[in-house]
Amino acid sequence: MAHDANGAHPAGSPAAAVVHSLAERGETLAVVESLTGGLLAATIVEVAGVSSVFRGGLVVYATGLKSELAGVPAELLAERGPVDPDVAAALAEGGRGRCGADWCLATTGVAGPEPQGGKPVGLVYIAAAGPTGTTVRELDLDGGREFIRSATVTEALRMLADRIHGASRAGTGQR
Repeated sequence: MAHDANGAHPAGSPAAAVVHSLAERGETLAVVESLTGGLLAATIVEVAGVSSVFRGGLVVYATGLKSELAGVPAELLAERGPVDPDVAAALAEGGRGRCGADWCLATTGVAGPEPQGGKPVGLVYIAAAGPTGTTVRELDLDGGREFIRSATVTEALRMLADRIHGASRAGTGQR
């Protein structure tokens, strides 16, 4: 992500846009991260004023923790593996409930360098759970681990910004 001369995100960054929109609405945010391993939360907390919005989150890199901490059904994980759109949705929904937040973003996927469980490097699922339902988006990213992880953060924040603004009008694409 781009930073200004002081190392902070510019006012127009996806993280700043999300934080400021949620603050205006009096709503809160949590995250559940697998693929991004804390990078999403770190990006969010770089925004000044985030403490009024950000509740916290879970880093559930190990598959078992996805069930134990985030509440993903163990049967779903056993049947589909951790890189799956329904798992992404369950991560976001579980994190929203467990962190007591209005919104929750979740990330899962394969950053490489090798495929995982038959899933190719660059296959990513991001999910946003909120008051009007849950949206999942599949990403097919091309690049190394660092790029895949940072692009996932940017896309997750953009998806949430779209959801927040869409929720003001009318939700679409939610399950």
